Amino acid sequence: MNGPPSGTREAAGDPVILQGGMGVGVSGWRLARAVASTGQLGVVSGVALDALLARRLQEGDADGCLRRALAHFPVPALVRRVLQRYFVAGGISDTTPYRPVPRLGLRSRRAAQELAVLGNFAEVFLAKEGHRGPVGVNYLEKIQMATPAAVYGAMLAGVDYVLMGAGLPTEIPGLLDALAAHRPVRLSVAVQTAATDGRFQVALDPPTLLGTAMQPLRRPRLLAIVSSATLAVYLARDDTTRPDGFVVETPVAGGHSARPRGPLTVSADGEPVYGPRDRVDLARIAALGLPYWIAGGRCGPQHLAAARAAGAAGVQIGTAFALCRESGLDPTLRRSLIREALRGDLVVRNHAGASPTGFPFKMAHLAGTAADEHVYADRPRLCDLGYLRVPFQRSDGRVGYRCPAEPVGEYLRKGGLIEDTVGSRCLCNGLVAGIGLGQRRADGSVEPPLLTLGQDLTFLPELAGTGDDYDARDVVDHLLGTR
Repeated sequence: MNGPPSGTREAAGDPVILQGGMGVGVSGWRLARAVASTGQLGVVSGVALDALLARRLQEGDADGCLRRALAHFPVPALVRRVLQRYFVAGGISDTTPYRPVPRLGLRSRRAAQELAVLGNFAEVFLAKEGHRGPVGVNYLEKIQMATPAAVYGAMLAGVDYVLMGAGLPTEIPGLLDALAAHRPVRLSVAVQTAATDGRFQVALDPPTLLGTAMQPLRRPRLLAIVSSATLAVYLARDDTTRPDGFVVETPVAGGHSARPRGPLTVSADGEPVYGPRDRVDLARIAALGLPYWIAGGRCGPQHLAAARAAGAAGVQIGTAFALCRESGLDPTLRRSLIREALRGDLVVRNHAGASPTGFPFKMAHLAGTAADEHVYADRPRLCDLGYLRVPFQRSDGRVGYRCPAEPVGEYLRKGGLIEDTVGSRCLCNGLVAGIGLGQRRADGSVEPPLLTLGQDLTFLPELAGTGDDYDARDVVDHLLGTR
């Protein structure tokens, strides 16, 4: 169940192209469906799908897609509760703030689990609708408190692949096995400053949540996103941790990057410097006998051919799909990014301290976005979505939650370090704003968008020509050399 037979490198039917899970809602169901319709792997981003469902319902779900998807959920009573809480016929006004959603915690309330399950179910259901191509969902291992409910919702919709990075998904193979059988699960959660003998977990009980018996689900394949052969070997060493394949990500890929190995050195622009120790030993990964795909700066037929020659099943592409017509990015922002990139004016910088996670993070420096220091300084410093906040154990043994992007005074009162707050951006709110769902504040301000892309944009002249638009099939055809 956890991989192809020993000695094989590529399972029959493996897609050659994986669409990356770029940003919150950027890799949405429309994009994933367009890619999967070509026979390649379409992937939805699984981060914050509870908040996106709630906000889209408050916008009125004008085309009815979300309600159509939710009508297929096996427990109508659960759907009714979420619709009663969030759906607004005709949509809220442009100045009305979105209703908040429950924040992540070690003890998730039932309402939070229901919203997360339905958000992931709807996104995957719509991505799979109307074709027979494969669909995956991408999660961050670091957002552990969201994982069980999110994965279960995606599995109820028949997701084919689960991709997970930003950490080592050692417990995910077992989680997938248990959820496929609707068994109760517990997932370990890292708690800062916890005693060494402390063990914290987040739980999900599917039978109790759904209140009905269900037929077993098909278990999706797990692809672990890694940045080195050492991590791949570590995961593949044991049946309990072995994924079904790997995505091998290089530092130029969009979103978060692995930290450079060894002491951190930054360039004059503040970017982490990668060296020979960060080069991936692909032969060592190929020897594991599991399929793998290479990600980051691989958007060309020559890159696909080179990856295949190195033993890879293919490549994962994020940025080219993030900028295509079916992307979830706000259309005005997306076209601005393309035009500036074609002029050679767009800067995508890998910031060492921008992400609250501590991982380097790529920001596209587009005017009016949160990459601009002045724009971000005008934003109220707060953390009201909280996907990247982390639990920590207080001196009295209780668990609290903190984020370097929250108000500095609050973070320090919770025992955080002042250096963690310097330059830290609220990725949760900024990325959601990048797809047109930014929060409207009580003071009349609107959340500024924050945009992430990969640092290789050399594919754009071929795809966009002299215009500012192209579609997902153009990307696939370009990679396969059929365009």
